[in-house]
Amino acid sequence: MSDICPVCGLPKELCVCDKIAREGQEIKIYTEKRRYGKMMTVISGMDASDIDIDGLCRDLKKYCACGGTVKDKKIELQGNHKEKARKRLEELGFAVEVK
Repeated sequence: MSDICPVCGLPKELCVCDKIAREGQEIKIYTEKRRYGKMMTVISGMDASDIDIDGLCRDLKKYCACGGTVKDKKIELQGNHKEKARKRLEELGFAVEVK
């Protein structure tokens, strides 16, 4: 017998909690100019209790082939990667707004 999800009550194989959490996020992607004129792509609006932000940051850094970090529940990627990040987040099931 499989484990039961405590949130939705379905077996772990059929659990939809993660998908619902991703669709419910209002993610915003924008760029900022930092020191020495460097561009930084900032992804904000994620709830850290529902989503593994560190794992998502790792995935985005690998997909965009850039460096980055997580600060104050925001993902910061080095360079202007708005379109690549939007595309990847939509593939993962997030609803994204690009500014």
